Amino acid sequence: MHHLIHPAVIAMLTLAASTASAAVTVTYVNTEKMTDVPRFETDRKSMEINFREFFEELATKLPADQDLKVEILDIDLAGDVFPRVPIRDVRVTKGSYDFPRIHLRYSIEQDGKVLRSGERELADRNYQLNVNSYRNEMYNYEKQMLSEWFKKDVLAGN
Repeated sequence: MHHLIHPAVIAMLTLAASTASAAVTVTYVNTEKMTDVPRFETDRKSMEINFREFFEELATKLPADQDLKVEILDIDLAGDVFPRVPIRDVRVTKGSYDFPRIHLRYSIEQDGKVLRSGERELADRNYQLNVNSYRNEMYNYEKQMLSEWFKKDVLAGN
């Protein structure tokens, strides 16, 4: 027995999925000049995609008609890097002065009008002591910090 989905059903599901979520725009301003990002281009692009997808995940908590725009101005990832050429760099976290920091500018828009906006310099000095919902993910300390910011700054206005 064949289990085929009619093309019209696929089109309706795609339309419903695309209209049910907020639009997300993430821009990285001069990534190569940021404080601490991966030094290899492929790793840097992977980091950018990882954070972009994370912002898209966060934005699912917004009303469907609101859009999130984020400009990443600077990143200082948790830990310190120990270069290992030519394979990969190794990042080690000690929990002292190597805490994650992200400087960003954001806006929440609805029907072309800005509802909320701001610029934040996020930092989590206690990053290794906090409960981390993303502990099994890449950039887990930064994601935890961004998640807390999103709850306090962005969702609080809804």
